[in-house]
Amino acid sequence: MAYFRMTSLFRIRGAAIMLAAIGLLCPTASPRAQAMSTIDFLTSLSDSEIEAFQIWKTARQNFEDRLDAYWSEVERKRQVRRRKRAKNISFEPRDYVMSFPPKYKGPSLAGDLALKYDRFLDAQRQSNISPPRELATIPDYLAAAKRVYNFVPERVSEKEFKLRYAAEAAVLGLSKEQVVRVYALETGGMGTYDTQAGIHPVKKTGRPISSALGYGQLLDANSVNELARSGAIFIRRLTAKYQDPTNSPVRRAQLKHKIAVLRRMYANVKHQPFEWDVQQAYAKTPAGMGIHTLNIDGDIGPMLQAMKLKTLLDLAEKNGRPSLSGSQLELMNLAGPVTGLEMMRHPGTDAPTSNFFSRRAYYVNRMVTGLTGTQLQAELDRRMTQAITAPGSQEFAAAFDTVSVRRDAER
Repeated sequence: MAYFRMTSLFRIRGAAIMLAAIGLLCPTASPRAQAMSTIDFLTSLSDSEIEAFQIWKTARQNFEDRLDAYWSEVERKRQVRRRKRAKNISFEPRDYVMSFPPKYKGPSLAGDLALKYDRFLDAQRQSNISPPRELATIPDYLAAAKRVYNFVPERVSEKEFKLRYAAEAAVLGLSKEQVVRVYALETGGMGTYDTQAGIHPVKKTGRPISSALGYGQLLDANSVNELARSGAIFIRRLTAKYQDPTNSPVRRAQLKHKIAVLRRMYANVKHQPFEWDVQQAYAKTPAGMGIHTLNIDGDIGPMLQAMKLKTLLDLAEKNGRPSLSGSQLELMNLAGPVTGLEMMRHPGTDAPTSNFFSRRAYYVNRMVTGLTGTQLQAELDRRMTQAITAPGSQEFAAAFDTVSVRRDAER
């Protein structure tokens, strides 16, 4: 009996060392913690369960190796396309991985064994857990704006904000169909102009999942980027509003302060290199966080949010696409401007979306998983059509109609 217990112990330790060595158990723990934890887990298993577990884990590791190889090839071809793009060389089908990521088709754990392993993993996660990084909320952005710039954005009603947005969009050449369909997709057709990603726009419940804000869900770095790109235009537009002879003294004072704040913010971002990595970092500083609050100001917010879409249109036109549908505009918004355009052209239209998103983003954003470039555009269009009937979308469409009637009357 003693010999049997010793033999079983050696088998358990051997299995633990083998599994820990190839990184199949608790990759975040130290090697010593892995081995001890694995022994504790395997001790609770019968010999047949240990054997089944090893078979399953080996199959999973083989699959993970194939998956790693797939994503390495995706990245290699992505680098090839970047070099070709820099030299203005057209892409070919061979510049893409034309298959989807492999799926696991090996053995699975039986019910009781799966439950034991889940409990083991839960215990490991708890022992290695670190406090989640708290994302900035709108109150945090507002506090930064007040502290750094002495700026408190002017809040207006949803209806008024949509009217002002529609007016700005018309000036920029954006259509109702483009703007409202992007809004419908990004917010589900019910988002408010101060909706932050992860927060329910009506119930105001939930936790932020990113800095994305407003009708087009601009990231904090997008706000910095657009201000650096178009700040002079915003200042001119705001100055034109200030010069309106019908303004009351209070309104003139309000606009004068906004112009001063905007000039200071613009000067700050112009001192930064116009590089996305730099803008991402700056957006996390108090000065950059204050800039993000421009999205919810009744005068500046509509200009900033509409200009983000106009920037995409300008890039598309520069690349031979003078007009875009709402879903094509959103494709550029979702995947990034250059990548979105790539998905609209052959052979990108036929390539799996894994070629266009990072490995993590591909699996996190379920909407893009398992589709080609063309299919993703169709899926965006389908979701837009579904959300276009929501109350917020209908109110936004009505705002464009009102602005159109006003412009016709002024002609």
